[in-house]
Amino acid sequence: MGIILEDAVKKATDVREKVCEWRSPEELKELLDLELRDQGESESKILKRCRDAIRYSVKTTHPRFFNQLFAGMEPYSLVASFITETLKTSLYTYEMAPVFTLIEDAVLRKMMEMIGWEEGGDGIFNAGGSMSNMYAMNLARYRYYPDIKELGLSAAPQLAVFTSQESHYSISKAAALMGIGTKNVHMVPTDKRGKMIPSALEEQIESAKRKGAVPFLVNATAGTTVFGAFDPIDKIGEICEKHNLWLHVDACWGGGALMSKKHKYLLKGIEKANSVAWNPHKMLMTCLQCSAFLIRDKTHLLQHCHSARASYLFQQDKFYDVSYDIGDKSIQCSRKPDAFKFWLTWKALGTKELGQRVDRAFEMSRYLAEEIKKREGFRLLMEPEYANVCFWYIPPSLRNLPDGPEFCQKLHNVAPVIKERMMKMGSMMVGYQPHGGNANFFRMVVISPQVSRQDLDFVLDEIHNLGKDL
Repeated sequence: MGIILEDAVKKATDVREKVCEWRSPEELKELLDLELRDQGESESKILKRCRDAIRYSVKTTHPRFFNQLFAGMEPYSLVASFITETLKTSLYTYEMAPVFTLIEDAVLRKMMEMIGWEEGGDGIFNAGGSMSNMYAMNLARYRYYPDIKELGLSAAPQLAVFTSQESHYSISKAAALMGIGTKNVHMVPTDKRGKMIPSALEEQIESAKRKGAVPFLVNATAGTTVFGAFDPIDKIGEICEKHNLWLHVDACWGGGALMSKKHKYLLKGIEKANSVAWNPHKMLMTCLQCSAFLIRDKTHLLQHCHSARASYLFQQDKFYDVSYDIGDKSIQCSRKPDAFKFWLTWKALGTKELGQRVDRAFEMSRYLAEEIKKREGFRLLMEPEYANVCFWYIPPSLRNLPDGPEFCQKLHNVAPVIKERMMKMGSMMVGYQPHGGNANFFRMVVISPQVSRQDLDFVLDEIHNLGKDL
């Protein structure tokens, strides 16, 4: 415990320490001594293994970690994680997890309230946003073709799913896993900011119908992975109502904006959704994993769709109200009490402070964008809508080149080299990617309240220092 608190909490959140002590895979294999042997090791060696695991891991709680859609240290959530791991329970029945069953229900109800479902609904925490999106696809299909549960794919026609070009890849993965097929996932064009174009959606729905397919699900994204774009849920919802389609909103990243009175307008119309995926482990900083899947339906659709009625778990003659045995709603059997991590944080901070955290993330991302516009050699890809800030760094050697193929080709090589150098230095961690014909650019995600303006200034200074000779 002392090692964890000193090395994985105190040092990992200290801006003076490295984000990562980088080693190549072959070097790390030697350092860690990964081989499993017949005989166990001494306590001193095991403690060294613990220290090494922490030492050579990426410190995502570091104030200069900006690489993913999660970051920062949330102390209350960390304490909750310790407790749930220590108690080592599972959420399939009330008798196994009486406290956590009630806590999950309370958290889901409050999240539904934030979405705007005044009459409530149903939901479940699960192993990640990708699984939440799969739940949505499975439930939507079951609502239209319930016989598919027993008869299989022969009980359904050729189905069509609609999602934006900027949506998460898990939509296509879910279609592949469920036998719908990736070619039956229709990618709807987006505007220059990465938002789904409603008129294009309706055209694709009508086109699919003419070709004999049966549209059944539209996935709208609230906070795309790269640009942080929010699809116009309100207009998409109207189209879904018109064509009797299930509207799912992937708000895994952008759902946090619902906590902010100032910024929840970004999700206008989300109350029309049939289902929502929302990951508190992202903007709201809960420890991984913490992913909620919520549905507006109150007819026990989750239960009917996934129930297998295992007699050794879900006996109907128990001494308590068996409606609290929620495991049969889930695809999983064992399920961790992840809601506790969010509940304890929410109890400690309150809705108001969680909203202020979201507001601060917006303010900090705007500060970063303004600094980028002021600095020579930096170019903003677009004004940020959320906490994603996308930009290029142009070394002095390229600044006199006109925009064109040669410039783009050379610029494309800049970000990967700077990323390599920052990883080996261990000074910070920022992601990059190409996108839509654009040369590689940096994508910084500003989330953690532990991040200061000085940290953001440092990042821009460090990118220049690491790349000015290219």
